[in-house]
Amino acid sequence: MTTTGKIASALMILLALSSCANTIKGMGRDTANAVNATQDAGRSVDRAAKR
Repeated sequence: MTTTGKIASALMILLALSSCANTIKGMGRDTANAVNATQDAGRSVDRAAKR
């Protein structure tokens, strides 16, 4: 394998790894938002039930 091929392979691996990290972070944010929305809905139901 040539030096250029090795560099290209290393760059592609780095790109793939950074893409995975971004996806995992995005999924974490989406999950946190879903939890917050569920908690807010629960609070709304609780307030409505107390009226």
